[in-house]
Amino acid sequence: MTNDANANGRSGIEGTLVAVCVGNSRARVGLIVEGRVEEGRSITHAEAAEACENLRESSGAGAFVIASVNKPVSVKLEMELESKAGVYVIGRDLEIPMRHALDDASTVGQDRLLDAVGGYARLKEACVIADLGTAITIDFVDGEGTFQGGVIAPGVRAMMRSMNAAASALPELEFEVPDAARGPFGKDTAHAMRLGVRNAVSGLLRHTVEQFAERFGTFPTVIATGGDAGLVEEDPMVDRVVPDLQMMGVAEVCRVALGGAAPEGGDDEPADAE
Repeated sequence: MTNDANANGRSGIEGTLVAVCVGNSRARVGLIVEGRVEEGRSITHAEAAEACENLRESSGAGAFVIASVNKPVSVKLEMELESKAGVYVIGRDLEIPMRHALDDASTVGQDRLLDAVGGYARLKEACVIADLGTAITIDFVDGEGTFQGGVIAPGVRAMMRSMNAAASALPELEFEVPDAARGPFGKDTAHAMRLGVRNAVSGLLRHTVEQFAERFGTFPTVIATGGDAGLVEEDPMVDRVVPDLQMMGVAEVCRVALGGAAPEGGDDEPADAE
């Protein structure tokens, strides 16, 4: 398979790239314009190729960049896109510039590493990244920019499904944020299940962050991202919600690997929450 992006060297990096992050259940697509992420939005896997090509045509982007934790979907997507423009694949064509202290880094997901790259590139300090998606991952990057690892737990929909699968008396339900006006006591089975899942997420986050802080002697900035990040948006433990954190990591990978201007960092970033 010919990779036109590689054949053309650094084409596209000085202008605009179309980036797509392929997740387990959905994808997120957007533009990287001079190191900054623009127009990020979530789409289904089936929509990814058309959405990427539409962005390329409207922006004049020179290449596509694919990050993925779902190889069957991303391989198919690359085959659909490579006839349109050059394609860079994170992990194959572009290395993720993140030091780690893991015992085995061979199985760590790109999404976790790219979240970490995106967070540290802007804060330049220790931070916790809580990514609430199909799974919930909570990871720690120390003050030197080293990925220390973290925890993985079921996402909210997996929790809901598991209750029905394990106990036939519990209904199969979609997760919905419980109505605060109903209070903390589950008034029916569905309400109790949803309260339990919400509290499990909040408790997981709090306990994990406290463990990280105790181990490293500092209380780090906590960034939430992922499709269900809104669930912890009001949690006092969370400092900011950044919907496009993984794509910001992709932008940093491109900056380091392909050249181009570094994005501005620090607390002067544009508003994070949607």
